[in-house]
Amino acid sequence: MEVNMKKVIQRNVFKEKMKVQFIPGVANRFTMSSLLSIGLEAECKWMQLRMKDAPMEEIEETALLFKSLCINYDAVFIIDDYVELAKKIGADGVHLGKDDMPIAEARKYLGEDFIIGATANTYEDVVKHYHDGADYIGCGPFRFTETKKNLSPILGLEGYKDIINKMKANNIDIPLVAIGGITADDIPALLDCGVDGIAISGYVVNASWPMEAMLEVMYNAKLITWKYLL
Repeated sequence: MEVNMKKVIQRNVFKEKMKVQFIPGVANRFTMSSLLSIGLEAECKWMQLRMKDAPMEEIEETALLFKSLCINYDAVFIIDDYVELAKKIGADGVHLGKDDMPIAEARKYLGEDFIIGATANTYEDVVKHYHDGADYIGCGPFRFTETKKNLSPILGLEGYKDIINKMKANNIDIPLVAIGGITADDIPALLDCGVDGIAISGYVVNASWPMEAMLEVMYNAKLITWKYLL
């Protein structure tokens, strides 16, 4: 696979930001926009908008709000699934699931300046996405979650270690982000096993105190210190 130096530089710039990826949602008394603000205020630098089955007008309105706030906080803004919308409003990139637009088609449509992430469940998925031109892999699920309930098998730590070892043995160099049912307590072990980042959603979205949960996530990822909680 030919090395694209521009993409290598871009990956290095974004690698620290992708260490924690937050996917705000709507739950209990908190709106998606309020949860987004909590994530940004906790210094999370990678946000993904995921609004499956919502009306496109509502998705675009929310996406424009996300983009504006992410610019203010110097955060990366990714849209799940909607490739055309990402290009229209100038998001930083898209994340594509197994049933979304093929990566090669999305790359042709978006060009090289957009980030494209892809969902994987197996080493074979990772290899395919790598050769199709993805910039990072969202790999999971770590444990069962309603968000990723159609993916199997459940990976756990051993599953990630196996995939990472196979990637190293075959010179597959692409950032791997753990997804699916992850809590703050899981983060140190996941990062120690070799993943480049973790994606968080329900742990924060469903928390009684989302800011406290988000800060715990950021602390366990070693992106903030306890002084931020004082």
